[in-house]
Order: sequence, then structure tokens, then C-alpha cells
Amino acid sequence: MIYTTDQAHFAIAKAARLVGIPRRMVRTVATDQAGRMDPAGVIRALEEDRARGYEPFCLAATVGTTNTGIVDPLTILVDIAERERLWFHVDAAYGGFFRLTARGNERLKGIERADSLALDPHKGMFLPFGTGCLLVQDPQALLHTHAGDEAVFFRDVKSGQATDFADLSPELTRPARGLRLWLPLHLHGVGAFRRELDEKLDLAQTAWDRLSDMQGISAPAPPELSIVTFRAQGWPDDDDHATETLVREVCADGRFRLTTTLVNGQVSGRLAILGYRTSAIEVEELLHRVHTVTETHLA
Repeated sequence: MIYTTDQAHFAIAKAARLVGIPRRMVRTVATDQAGRMDPAGVIRALEEDRARGYEPFCLAATVGTTNTGIVDPLTILVDIAERERLWFHVDAAYGGFFRLTARGNERLKGIERADSLALDPHKGMFLPFGTGCLLVQDPQALLHTHAGDEAVFFRDVKSGQATDFADLSPELTRPARGLRLWLPLHLHGVGAFRRELDEKLDLAQTAWDRLSDMQGISAPAPPELSIVTFRAQGWPDDDDHATETLVREVCADGRFRLTTTLVNGQVSGRLAILGYRTSAIEVEELLHRVHTVTETHLA
């Protein structure tokens, strides 16, 4: 059994299917009101499944859910995983690189203890699409799965002469994706990326502060990373339809691209701030547009 939450990216369930684990063996555990994985819910699920004869083997947490940017309580969860002898995987595709910042480092404590970690430099490092990676604590786990099939036409290549990535992943021949990450780090240094990520945290906090003070708007939860969710409130229409109208009209001229999502079963607007060129100017323009549309409907 694999354990995750309803806020986890669908990639978790898809990965399970690809290795032959049916959907019913991916168990959705409880979350708190904010959407964070509930440690007590994990323990309950483990006890129930073992009593039914199932074997728990993996706990998959999330750093920065795609829906709202929430971070699961990593330190508590990894303690559970180690005590229960579970593989602890962290999906940090969106949020992992915020650990470069002081605020992110504090919010992501425990991530360094993960058995495996998914990261997307094409998100948090602003790089081209297709630059993703998997980090593992123990490379023997990958070798145990992917290595062992020797090619006779490589018999003259000495063992250990070069890293054979075919022994570490499903791919055989593959491009040098790491160069896309190494080169900008080499040219600009880590500090440049840290400053950009700090700016995104600042912009998200600013957006939430302003939305929270805006008449006709409800923004109940401050952002943990750089995603802000909000709802229309007190409009003539009901709040769900009003929120859909708000997002549609804000995006009508193509200048901005917000989306809607469901938070605790309610329609919410979703503002994700992670574009390299997204600055205070664009965020201010967006907030002005939200305010203008809201005032029109409240008039």
C-alpha cells in the first residue's frame, strides 16, 4: 500500500499504475482543514491495512501542493516512516527549490531525510520544460531495480569507467539534461536564484495581504509558498458562481491567467506566482483588475 492525500499530484497514482500497483492500493489518508497530510490519519490507515493483511511500503508527502501550495508536515511524517519502515518519498516538484531561501528552509525542514525526492528545475529554477529529476539517498535502490542486464557489445568497457545511467533509470540513451541546470548555476551562482525565489514569496504574501483587505473578496489562508487562493464573497450571486465570474472577467483580455480550483469543496480562484518575469508591476496590475471587477459587481 502507498499512502498519500487527495491534495497530492496525480503523478503519484500514475507512477503506481506504471509499476503494476492498482489504484485501490494507493490509499488516500486524511488531511487537516488546510489540506496538509494528517499524521494521526496516516497511523490509523497503517493499522487498519495491516489488520486486513496488506503490507504498507511507501508514504508519499508533498512540498507545495499544486492546488494551494501547502507543505505537508515533513518532520513528523518522516519520523513515522522511519519507525514503520516505510519508504518516504517527497514530491517537491513545485516547492522544493524554495529551500534555497531562509523562509523556505524553515518551512521544508525534514525534506533532507527523504528516501527519494522529485524536483522540477523547470518550475522553481525557471528553466526550460523537461528539466526534472529524481534524487535518492541510496543509489543502490536504483541499481537494484534497473541494473544487471549486461550488453555484450559493451564488454570492453571497464566496470566503473563511467556512470551508466541505464543502470539508474528506465531510460537507456538520454540527453544531458543536467547541463541545463549546471550552466545557469555556473554563470549566475545560487544567490541569483535565491533572490528570485525570495521575490516570489514576497509577491505572494503581498497579494494575499491585499486580497484579504479587499471588500467582496475572501482570502482565508496565507500562502505557504507562492500560490494564493481566494473567493468572491458578498456578491449578488452565490460565492461559487461569483468566483467563477470574477476569474473569467479578470482573465478576459488575456493579460492575466488565473485558474479556478476546489478548496474544501468550494470554488476558489488560484493565483500561482512563479514566472521569472512576474514582478511587483504585474502583481499590482492584477490586484487592480480584481478590485475593479469586484467593485463593478458590488455596485
